[in-house]
Amino acid sequence: MTTLPSVNIRPATEADIQFIIDSQLSMAFETEQLRLEPHIVEKGVEAVFNDSGRGFYLLAETGGIRAGCLMVTPEWSDWRNAWVWWLQSVYVLPGNRKSGIFGMMYDYVKKMVMQRKEVSGIRLYVDRTNLRAQQVYTRVGMNGEHYSTFEWMKEK
Repeated sequence: MTTLPSVNIRPATEADIQFIIDSQLSMAFETEQLRLEPHIVEKGVEAVFNDSGRGFYLLAETGGIRAGCLMVTPEWSDWRNAWVWWLQSVYVLPGNRKSGIFGMMYDYVKKMVMQRKEVSGIRLYVDRTNLRAQQVYTRVGMNGEHYSTFEWMKEK
């Protein structure tokens, strides 16, 4: 594991928008070889900042430099009468991987969940071929044993 200077996890601000956009473009290509349309991602990221009901972003910094980000989106669970927070758009810059940054972001979110009675837990989805990410998620205490995610997306 790489040792970094102190890591700070914080809510993202509008000053972080370009970093988040660039991170999402990089993540989509690295994980799925998808070249996303930058202007669509920009509008999508800005939509989260313009409507907190869509979620929020967290940012990891090390030595004052942005190192990673993730988005939390809420989903209502009638089974639990509470929110479930989905972790999405998780990205850590390549030079900062294997340093525990995702684990720190995850712990930050977990502490937030523990402090809120209206939130019951955390979920995320991962591409089945992204074995490295699955190992990271297992290391922080998550498991993929219970659900499989299915989807349908309309064509553009």
